[in-house]
Amino acid sequence: MAVPMKFLTEDLEAMKSAGLYGTIRTIESPQGAWVKISGKDYINLCSNNYLGLCNDPRLVTKVKEYVDRYGVGPGAVRTIAGTMTPHIELERRLAEFKGAEAAIVLQSGFCANLAVIPTLVPAAEDIIYSDSLNHASIIDACRLTKAKVVRYEHSDLDDLTAKLEEYKGAPGKHLLVTDGVFSMDGDIAKLPEIVEICEKYGVIVVVDDAHGEGVLGRGGRGIVDHFGLHGKVDVEVGTMSKAFGVMGGVVAGSTTLIDYIRQKARPNLFSSALTVPDIAANLASVEILEESEDLVNRLRENGDFLKKELSAIGFNTGNSETPITPVIIGEAQDAKTFSAKLFENGVFATAIVFPTVPKGTARIRCMVSAAHSRDDLNLAVEKFAKVGREMGVIS
Repeated sequence: MAVPMKFLTEDLEAMKSAGLYGTIRTIESPQGAWVKISGKDYINLCSNNYLGLCNDPRLVTKVKEYVDRYGVGPGAVRTIAGTMTPHIELERRLAEFKGAEAAIVLQSGFCANLAVIPTLVPAAEDIIYSDSLNHASIIDACRLTKAKVVRYEHSDLDDLTAKLEEYKGAPGKHLLVTDGVFSMDGDIAKLPEIVEICEKYGVIVVVDDAHGEGVLGRGGRGIVDHFGLHGKVDVEVGTMSKAFGVMGGVVAGSTTLIDYIRQKARPNLFSSALTVPDIAANLASVEILEESEDLVNRLRENGDFLKKELSAIGFNTGNSETPITPVIIGEAQDAKTFSAKLFENGVFATAIVFPTVPKGTARIRCMVSAAHSRDDLNLAVEKFAKVGREMGVIS
């Protein structure tokens, strides 16, 4: 007799054998520079809590205030009865922060990509040009369209130009989508050159700024601000689950674009609106970023320090241009072992393996926060050095 679900066990066992099965830790404390796991404290080098806002009391206070006033849940999708005053307030503030005409908030950054790409280029004659290292949410958004997806080599402008030339004059809408900051390597998209090339070929430009908000630009306003490209990038997609320390997605651009997304994007039409606590906390984060650049500057300093120190003792930290600090180990099982040994030494830093990164490039991806002190980072470097020498990764 056939066992229809037998493949589940078989696939899980295969993952374990290949060193691809992940250990999922449970955090017993607020997100911060240190976290509690199984009753013990660990230096946290895993989370995307770039600015340390996940547990900021200003966010907590704002949430309490808005929950007392508006309750918790929106109770409906935005287009029926789920649009509340706080949603409109946050969208206005985000548009001002990003230097865009308008913005719309969605349930997550993943949902924001799902709202943009299938909505703008749904047809079989449409073409999407996608960087080969784009995030999974972009890849999945592309899969939801009937458009032809043309991948170009990572940040390779010559290959991009060749692909644009190859499909020049083809019918349908043409759209290019790229991450702003690539999450596994920490490098930045060559956005000025991409915009210039796409203007020449009449291609819509979409940038996913998930790891750029709160990191790049004036006071963390993102990659468009970083390069001074306001008004030249057609669509900015982002998330509020990283530097903002909360949850939610955002799309920013022209008033016409946002009206179009609001009326036609399926995540906005068929999934309930972002909750009141999320909206309130995000409003507080925007206010904090508008008031001061201190957290953003501290984040950048911490990122530069950790990369410098790890590189100095012999680790391969790749070509990161941001606080994302990859420590490239190589094989998946070696990276898993390295992560486990770090954990034994009080450092929480997860291994990233295939299919998240290409085979042979498994790594420990260190995510630095403005909340880390210099003592925290020095201790982390000391533990990396200890484990690295034990495993022969460094001499």
